[in-house]
Parts: sequence; C-alpha cells; structure tokens
Amino acid sequence: MKPLSIGVAIVAAVALLAGITSGRDAVLGVAADPPLLSIGAVGLMLALTTFRSLRISPFLRIFSTIFAVEYIVTGLTYVAAQTGPWPASLSEAMPPASLPTTVAVFGLLVHLISFIPVIRQITRLADPYFATDDRRDLEIAGFGTRPVIERRFASLLIITLVVINQLQVGINIRLSFFNRDWFNAIQNKDSAAFWSLLFGVFCFWAAIAVASNLVEYYTESVLKIHWRRWMTERYYGLWLDDGNLYRAALVGHTADNPDQRISEDIHSFLDLTYTYSISLLSTVSTLVSFSIILWTIPVDFTVPGTNLTVPGLPFWVALVVSLLGTWLTHLIGKPLVQLEFARERYEADFRFALARLRECSEQVALLRGENAEKRILGGRFGSLVANFYAIVGRTLKLVTFTATYFQANVVIPYIIVAPYFFLAKITLGQMTQTAGAFGRVETALNFFIARYQSLASYKAVVERLTTFRSAIEAARGLGRKSPRIERTEHSRRDLVLRDLALCLPDGRVIVSVSRLTIQADTRTLLFGPPAPASRPCFAPSPGSGHMDGAPSTTRPLPQSYCCRSVPTYPRAL
Repeated sequence: MKPLSIGVAIVAAVALLAGITSGRDAVLGVAADPPLLSIGAVGLMLALTTFRSLRISPFLRIFSTIFAVEYIVTGLTYVAAQTGPWPASLSEAMPPASLPTTVAVFGLLVHLISFIPVIRQITRLADPYFATDDRRDLEIAGFGTRPVIERRFASLLIITLVVINQLQVGINIRLSFFNRDWFNAIQNKDSAAFWSLLFGVFCFWAAIAVASNLVEYYTESVLKIHWRRWMTERYYGLWLDDGNLYRAALVGHTADNPDQRISEDIHSFLDLTYTYSISLLSTVSTLVSFSIILWTIPVDFTVPGTNLTVPGLPFWVALVVSLLGTWLTHLIGKPLVQLEFARERYEADFRFALARLRECSEQVALLRGENAEKRILGGRFGSLVANFYAIVGRTLKLVTFTATYFQANVVIPYIIVAPYFFLAKITLGQMTQTAGAFGRVETALNFFIARYQSLASYKAVVERLTTFRSAIEAARGLGRKSPRIERTEHSRRDLVLRDLALCLPDGRVIVSVSRLTIQADTRTLLFGPPAPASRPCFAPSPGSGHMDGAPSTTRPLPQSYCCRSVPTYPRAL
C-alpha cells in the first residue's frame, strides 16, 4: 500500500500546483482553481489513509485500494483536461470535477467506518478469507485447472464486482441524459432526433447494461460459493478439531445448534455482507451522481418575504423526506433485531428437539415417554409461535409505513417541478429527468428503509456466528489451560487413584472417589449423583490424590467417565 499512497500523494500535489497556477481568485487576488484545489486537498488526506490502510480490515482494504487507484486515474485525467494535454476530440469523455473528489471521499469513508464497533464485528468474520494463504485448484473452461491463492482470487472478484457496479451507475447517468433529450425531442416534435437517440444511444447502452448484469451475476455467484466453501470448511474444522465439539458443550449455552450456524448462518452472512458492502457502495455512488443532477436542474426556491434563493430544491426535498422516513422506519422496526435473533434460536431448538427424538426413539418407546416428549415439543413450538406473532405485528406496522411512504414518493418530484414547467422555465425533458433523478436519489437514501428487516436478520446472524466462534475459542482453551489431562508412562499394570475429583469447567464437583483401583484390561465407568454446588473443586497436594508414583491435578470431566486401563495412563484426572 505504500507505493499506492505515494502515487495518490503525487497526483494530489499535481492537482494543488495546477489549481494554484491556473485562474485568478477575484477576492484574494491570487491564482486559484477551486475544483483542482479541492481535488488536491482531499487527495492528500486520501494518501494518508491509504498509507495507514494496512492497519484496517483486509476486507475493507480491498475497497481502499480500489478508490486510491480510481483517484489516481480520474485525478490525472481531470488535471490533464484542465491544463491542456487532454485531446479536444475527447472533450465529452472528460470526467467532471466532482468525480475524483467523490472517489477520494469514498476512500476516506472506508477508513473511518473501519473503527465502528459493529463494522469491526462483521469484518472479524469476513477477514480470515481475505487474509488466507490457502491454495485451491480453479477450473477454467477451455484452460484446464490452475492453482490459485484463495485471497488473491477473492480480491480479484471483489474488484471486478465493484468496477461493474460503478459502470452500471455510469450507464444509468448516461440514460438519464438520454431520457431528457428524448422527451425534449418529443416536445419539439423532432422525429430525426427521436429515432437517432433511440437507436444510437439507448440501444447501445441498454445492451451494455444487460451484459454487465449477466457478468455481475456470474461473478457474484462464484465469489459467494468460494467464500462459503472456505468459511464452512474452516468452521466445521475448528468445531471438530481436538474434541472441540465436546468441549463446546461444557462452556455454556452460548453456541446452541452449531449445525445451523455452520449450514444456514454462514450462507446468510455471505449474502447479506455482499448486499451491505458492494451493493451499498453502488447505492452511494448512485446517490452522489444523481444528487449532482438534481442540483443542476434550474429549479430554485425563493424564501417568502426575502430575496434569499435556495438552489437545488429537488435535492433538498429528497434529502429531508428520506432522512425523516429513515428515522421513522428505525423507530418502528428497531424491535425486529431482537425478535429475529430469537426466531433463529427457537427454530433451531425445535428442529433439534425433533432430531433428538428420532435418535432416541427406542428409549422413548420402551420408557413410555411419548407424553413427556409431546409436552417438550409443544413448549418449544409454543415459543416459536409466540415469537412469530410478535414479528408479524411489528412487521405489519413497518410495512404499513414503508408502503405508504414509497407510494407518496412517486408524485413528489412532479409536484415540485410542475409549476416551473407550466411557467416554461424548464422543458419536458428536464422535468422527466428531474423525476428520474429524484427517484434514484430517493431509492439510494431509502436503502436502509427498504432493507430494514434484512438488516435485523443480518445483525442476528452476525451475533450468532460471533458467539459460535467465541465458544469454539473457549472450548480450545479448555484443553490448553491447567488443570488438564496429562499422559505419562506407568510401570505397573494396575491403576490406583486416591481422592479423585471430576469437575465441570465452572468448578462444580460432579464425581468424587476416595480410592479407586482399575485393573489392567478392564473397563470402569464412574458415575454418581452430583456433589453439592458449594463444594469446591480442588487440586490435591503432592502425596495425596495421585496415581501410584505420580502427583495429580484435577480437570473438568463429564458426570460419567469410561476408561480402560492400559500400559499408558493419564497422569492426572
């Protein structure tokens, strides 16, 4: 990242130098070009954050790299266009002054959000895939199989998806201007311009838009299935490694239903992470681009009783309406986060109870336990039903508001600009472009309104995967910290134990034996009622609680323990 940050700093310095030496500020009496100065100033900040990006999440670092490269390209292009080297024949392809500045701001935002706690929680789950050195054979049609490093392949897919999404935003902007010119041709009854725009502009860009959607879908699918395979293999590998699946049951109930967390939660996490990263980036790009269009529409508002004119009236209306709608949606839908989290747990508990009943069918039948099992299943399903009705009630309130909100937004832009159209201050094409841009800005600003329910599910999924990973880490610690089982060679065939205490991880003694002899080639099962919870789990001093000839410690064990005496014994239980 260091060479990239140097490149960004050089472009920023060039923009500042060009801004200082071109044009003249009438107020200060010095040479100045505000767009170039803004590009240079924000570029210097981007250079600093790019240099420090090695400290942020590997997943977010990909986006930081993309924006740094785009700033270099767009910044140099704009400077060249302003200072003379840009060919006159490509004047229409010159990027607007806002483009390099916007790209730099995106890069700064990526660095800033990396310090938000909830973002850190999400990236801790996503980062391992983009930091791994694992290799995998990739089958490419027509080229055979090629070995690839997983993180590099994943990063390439992310970059491809970001570029495609930005291309689609550019296509939508171009079609917005097509829409303006097309309706102006209709208003002017200009048939030549009508057909020329239809076949020369619309058909061309529409075909590219369709092709980009197909490429995006395929690339997105490849990324998700590779990411899911790697994450799934990693999680069930950690879960099954060194008895962690058993130890996880001893650390508490923080990781209920690990099967669901591995199979369903990982899948949901990947889908929603894509939505709230790459799709959100596309939404923000749309917001910025079409806000500029709304701002440039010649629809100004004069404050009654004053000469104060407010430019960009459609933009301000869209902003105020969307912020108000987002706030009200959050107030109505906030309880859905906890309700969705509880729903996942109730569904998993009920499914697990059914699976356990199938496995224990023989015992249930022999002991006539059908009625007891019915009560258990009824209780768990009753919790599920109660939670379901709570979600339905809250969702009805949320849908009622959002449906009304979106229906009203359809006519708002026409109401705003219609008086200006009737006064002949804007054309029909500008009116339709305003409505289209307003709709795009509204959709972008309402990103979280439209996805509030999925956001609640996303938070629940992140919490479940986080607690599952924490439980696995705690389980791994049980086998590494003292007290623990140690193995040593023993010269005698019989095993003699004195003052044996078997404890749970929380310190409760569940089995205690004053003296026990286990003969060679025999099996022994230790069982008994749990000891009082107040009785501490102790580590005998040397000479007491021991196997003949070896000192002893204690360690957490289940309520029953089956062992077979062999020439090699546990050093301590």
